[in-house]
Parts: sequence; structure tokens; C-alpha cells
Amino acid sequence: MNRILKLALVLATMMFSQAHAQGAFNKTLTLQGVNFHVTCANEGSQNTLRIVPSGAIHNVRNIEQQIDGSVIGAEVADLDGNGTPEIYVFVQSAGSGSYGTVVGHAVNRGASITPIVMPELTDDARASAGYMGRDRFSVAGDRLVRQFPLYRDGDSNAAPSGGTRQLHYRLVPREACWALQLVPGETKDTR
Repeated sequence: MNRILKLALVLATMMFSQAHAQGAFNKTLTLQGVNFHVTCANEGSQNTLRIVPSGAIHNVRNIEQQIDGSVIGAEVADLDGNGTPEIYVFVQSAGSGSYGTVVGHAVNRGASITPIVMPELTDDARASAGYMGRDRFSVAGDRLVRQFPLYRDGDSNAAPSGGTRQLHYRLVPREACWALQLVPGETKDTR
């Protein structure tokens, strides 16, 4: 085999192995006897998210869905305090904005899992003012917390100068699912 071709093949294999080893998300989270094994290859801008529930849950199918971006984290919680857990998977889009979303699912009495809907941030003009991505998510007590830098007019994507906004969401029941609802009185801006 040609020496240059061999070198190119070795480099390509190393790059693929390194990207696969560093980028893949693989984590098992447990709460109230329910396990969630969350995996995502995180290869490219479109990925398949897989959530495999087990433990104190019966006859529930695995969850598999396409996501726009990569999984950057996941947490399990019981935000509504009903004694059954929810899984929250944090997704970051590809590109310079790195816009964040949450994929959530709630366990219902150990017998089913329903999606948790999160409203688009841009649906709330006040909460989204100055937003250009770079979200970070976490669970704190009975709230899902979203934090992001604030941009002023003229700021480049790499240099936000408006401080930080922190939004809090609570879990509320809807007709056929659950929803994360913004708690306006708990929005905090810091400079």
C-alpha cells in the first residue's frame, strides 16, 4: 500500500476513534428505583437519543428519537414531588450559537412514560431578550434551571457583554403530557 495512503488511513482511523470516544454520551441515572440508561453517539449535527428505562417500571418501551445537536448532560429528578421520577436530557445544537433544548420524559405510576414539553424560549419575548444560545441546564430542588449569557446589540457570538440570565421552570400536568412552565417571578439577571 502506498505510504501516503497508509498514513491517511491511520490518521482517519485515529480521528474517528478520538471523536467517537470523546463525543459519545453514555450515562445511567437512578431515582426511586427507576433506572434510565441514556446514550447518544454525538456524531454530527443530527443524532439518535436512546433512553432505556428499567428497574421499578413495568412493560415500558425504550425511547428513541432524533435530536438536532448533541447530548451534553442528563439529570433525573422528581420536580413535581409525586413519587415518580422524570428524566431530563440536555441537548446543544451544532454551530456557533449552541442553542439548548431539553428532552424530558415522566414516569407515570411505574406503568408508562409520557413526554415532557418545554416551550420555545422565543415564545416569551421578555425571557428571550438578549438570548443567542450557550445554554446550561441543571436541576435545583423542584425546579429545572436554564442559564445563558446575555448579548447586547453589537456583541459578537464569542463576546457577550450583558451578564447572565437564569430562568426557572416547574413541572405541571397537561391533558396528555407534562410541561415545563416558566416561573416569571424567579427570573434572575446578573451583570
